[in-house]
Amino acid sequence: MRLAATILVLSLAGCVAPPTVPPKPEPGAAVSLQAISFAAIPGWQADDLGAAWKAFQSGCRALRKKPEWREACPDSDAPSPSSQEARRFFEGRFTPYRVVNPDGSEEGLITGYYEPVLRGSRKASAVFRHPVYGLPDDLLVVDLAESRPELKGLRLRGRLEGRRVVPYWTRADIENGRAPLRGRELLWVDDPLDAFFLQVQGSGQVRLENGEVLRLGYADQNGHVYTSVGRVLAERGDLSVEEASMQGIRAWARKNPERMADLLNQNASYVFFRELPPGSPGPVGSLGTPLAAGRSLAVDPRVIPMGAPVFLSTRMPGGGDPIQRLMAAQDTGGAIKGAVRADLFWGSGDEAGKLAGVMREPGRLWVLLPRGQPPETFLPK
Repeated sequence: MRLAATILVLSLAGCVAPPTVPPKPEPGAAVSLQAISFAAIPGWQADDLGAAWKAFQSGCRALRKKPEWREACPDSDAPSPSSQEARRFFEGRFTPYRVVNPDGSEEGLITGYYEPVLRGSRKASAVFRHPVYGLPDDLLVVDLAESRPELKGLRLRGRLEGRRVVPYWTRADIENGRAPLRGRELLWVDDPLDAFFLQVQGSGQVRLENGEVLRLGYADQNGHVYTSVGRVLAERGDLSVEEASMQGIRAWARKNPERMADLLNQNASYVFFRELPPGSPGPVGSLGTPLAAGRSLAVDPRVIPMGAPVFLSTRMPGGGDPIQRLMAAQDTGGAIKGAVRADLFWGSGDEAGKLAGVMREPGRLWVLLPRGQPPETFLPK
């Protein structure tokens, strides 16, 4: 995600992130979790915990490989329980922890993301002329921990220039044709802004001209820093902070088509995709399991262990009705950094996009961890 002069990369600069090793926790990260009782969680008794079961059970396919999770995970073929049965399960096998920011506060930012559905074609044309690229042949990815264990979680992305490793091509380089990507097109879509938001979300569906729908998943990223174009517009004074949502950016682009390419190129980050097999459930989060609409969260894995059940308390976009429900930490994202910070997965399509695009609400988090083991057991070493 972050590419400075040393081009050290931590993770995807988008929302649906790749399965990478989380970075080393910052000093004091483990003490951001404070043990409490289930009775102290607002909304715990009212939530339909049975609705969260499928998401948690799906994530357990990955968690069972870790000995500290084996006793806490249900059997893979266990039927979905009632809400009361699920509550007894979680209360019997887990300890809840309040997630606290380094400054001692308990409230943070909750945003949203979704799986977009685009229009595309396998052949370029006057209508479908914006490529979606697969992995480039010249992209280098080096796991630095293979030679320096203390650099666990750090990856280098770049390309060869003679005998030197240099930063990979930027978005502007790729869009302007400088990068040698001809032949790596997976397909073409009809809207450059849709293509851009596909990269921001990190996965999506594409409806082809013949009605076929295919699913694209994250393959890799060019290693450059992710820059929010909404923040750029706000800093320039083109939009207010409140207007700088996905919908606000689209409205601005319709009024300023001649300035759109320059705006998008302010985000040097560029995401490459892979076509998923037909019938693939998902999208797939960084845990490697399909995301569940309304029940999956992207979190900072330095604080909240991947796969853990997380109780979320926030509200609907625009200050609407409360949202108090059990989720599963199944994803990460380049913008999701910090203790009380999460991205709620709303699902697929336009309606989910409308919610995700304006979701920017205060919220609190409680993480559930298997009984009898300290939180440090589940965090990156």
